Amino acid sequence: MAAKPISRRPALTVLREQFLRPNRNSKPSPPPPLRSSDAEKPKSQGSKTAKAMASLINSNPWSSHLQSSLSSLSPSVSTTTVSQTLRRIKTPTQALKFFNWAEAMGFSHNPQSFFMLLEIFGRNRNLNAARNLLFSIEKRSNGKVKLEDRFFNSLMRSYGEAGLFQESVKLFGTMKSMGISASVVTFNSLLSILLKRGRTSMAKNVYDEMLGMYGVTPDTHTFNILIRGFCMNSMVDEGFHYFKEMSRLKCEPDVVTYNTIVDGLCRAGKVEIARNVVKGMRKRSGKLNPNVVTYTTLIRGYCVKEGVDEALCVLEEMASQGLKPNEITYNTLLKGLCEAKKLDKVKEVLEGTMRGEGFTPDTCTFNTLMHSHCNAGNLEEALKVFTMMSELQVPPDSATYSVLIRSLCQRRDYGKAEELFDELSKKQILLSDRGCTPVVASYKPIFEYLCSNGRTKKADEVFRQLLKRGTQDPPSFKTLIMGHCREGTFEAGYKLLVLMLRRDFVPDVEIYDSLIDGLLEKGKPLLAQQTLEKMLKSSHLPKTSTFHSILAALLEMHCARESAILVILMLEKNIRQNINLSTNLIRLLFSEGMRDKAFEIVGMLHDNGYSIKIEEVVEFLCQIGKLLEACEMLQFSLRKQENVSIDIFNQVILGLCDINKLREAFGLYYQLIENGDHQQLPCLIHLKSALEVAGRSVEADFVSKRMPKHQLVDKSGKSRPQLRSCCTEC
Repeated sequence: MAAKPISRRPALTVLREQFLRPNRNSKPSPPPPLRSSDAEKPKSQGSKTAKAMASLINSNPWSSHLQSSLSSLSPSVSTTTVSQTLRRIKTPTQALKFFNWAEAMGFSHNPQSFFMLLEIFGRNRNLNAARNLLFSIEKRSNGKVKLEDRFFNSLMRSYGEAGLFQESVKLFGTMKSMGISASVVTFNSLLSILLKRGRTSMAKNVYDEMLGMYGVTPDTHTFNILIRGFCMNSMVDEGFHYFKEMSRLKCEPDVVTYNTIVDGLCRAGKVEIARNVVKGMRKRSGKLNPNVVTYTTLIRGYCVKEGVDEALCVLEEMASQGLKPNEITYNTLLKGLCEAKKLDKVKEVLEGTMRGEGFTPDTCTFNTLMHSHCNAGNLEEALKVFTMMSELQVPPDSATYSVLIRSLCQRRDYGKAEELFDELSKKQILLSDRGCTPVVASYKPIFEYLCSNGRTKKADEVFRQLLKRGTQDPPSFKTLIMGHCREGTFEAGYKLLVLMLRRDFVPDVEIYDSLIDGLLEKGKPLLAQQTLEKMLKSSHLPKTSTFHSILAALLEMHCARESAILVILMLEKNIRQNINLSTNLIRLLFSEGMRDKAFEIVGMLHDNGYSIKIEEVVEFLCQIGKLLEACEMLQFSLRKQENVSIDIFNQVILGLCDINKLREAFGLYYQLIENGDHQQLPCLIHLKSALEVAGRSVEADFVSKRMPKHQLVDKSGKSRPQLRSCCTEC
């Protein structure tokens, strides 16, 4: 909500008295009543139908009754009505329902209406919905609306504003693979996103690709983005390189270009060079003149270097050029004077504004004074300024609260700090676009306090508000994740881990270990496994015991597929296997009907020097009636020369005979003999009889020759050729 206008003179008077005489308990005068002339005059809102529709949609849940009301307002909808209604709807959910309703009413959505809905989703961080809409445009429009670069540009910017630069890069790649031509706007968006995240090398590559592969000519805005991006990343020389590149490509710089260069130089501490650049602006073109931003940037540069006298000279030069300082100019100067502890100059500036120079203290002014008080250790005075803001109806922003909360935490007055924190959360000030972009690190002390005292959920709510503004701070991620782990809310911690990774931050080992241990403790092995996989992707190798713990928990919950994936991963990473866990996995796979996967993993284990308890697995297979699998498992043991009790072979051969699987029974016995094991099996009589009944006389004769001594036994082995012949017949 916009702040109500305040009377400039009473505010300045109170501010001046409070700041220069902090011990004086003066009460501010109340602001004068709002005059009708002060009120903002309503602008033309366009279509009355669109206004009425938007009003209904914003004030009522979506229902058949609402749809009937909309139909009565406009039996048929026009392009103008749809466009203006979408512009006024407050929530993305309602916007989508209106969008669908209009389509059901026979309206054919055009590129503009699709684009507007994409923008609505993006502004409200409904990024999955935006992506789904983007790739459904052609289908929803029956091919009438073709995908074009501006649709991709919209989602790309939204990803960037949410801090998801990787998603922006992926989307650019998708756009390229789909054959959608990228425009200069596309490249400008991508360059801006990359440079804001410090990806200077990627930005250079994109620029080269823009010129080479795509043949897109950069415009002045492109170079302004490049110059500012490199300067903000402390690469002023690179910024100058692109400034010179403009001349080569015959692209004229504008005042924004110069202001960007001046800002970069000032940030690098090269204020005198920056001032010379300003002096040279007019020489390049008579149309280029320094503006308020130019001089304000110089003033800030001098103030940072504690050259407040030079800053005041710049202010005078600015006035001599007929330029009127604005609120930012005065606030910048006041901040420099406060940091230099030149309170007399603060007084002069404030008195000068009272003489009608057009400056009314705003949020930034009060923040500057509070910051100055806090740095000087005068927290009580800073709190008085905060109270005065409320009395003068000056709206606070994120910086207002962060400076006070941080100072209160430093003084260990956590009760008052938490009170302000609750107020900040309730008012959702962090979600407002008003004021400066919040800095997550400023809230780290209160996050640490809350997360150490069982109130991580409260810290999480505010932290997510900060994330929605696109702000980043890896240490705060860790603070909250570890807080969730201490409080047992491991799933909430896992969700923050996912957000952290999506922002290209690398969690440390402590985060991963704490989450995995906690998720296992809570009976969430699937999430623990996903966390372990993310840990590996972060180039951390978990302990062997961690793998074993997760595998044991997965097996206990009968997660066959996931357990198999984990064991294969362990083999790939050369993680030591546990024979009991491996055996239990094979049993589980067989019980779930995954025989091929079971034999695959048995083979992989053997190839890597590991084994399972084959006798236990075979006995288990016999118990659940999977005798063919038991037979195949014993054949595997013979091929790999595993040591298996002869009793197990006897049990399986008998079982196979009972279910009339004589070929398999004889084949297992034959392979046993081929391996050189001539132990007498009690099952041979049963096997011989079954073969004879089935008319398999050759196999029966082979078996009879190897039966006990009172029967014929061919010790010379002359029957072996005959055996091979019969096996072929089998």
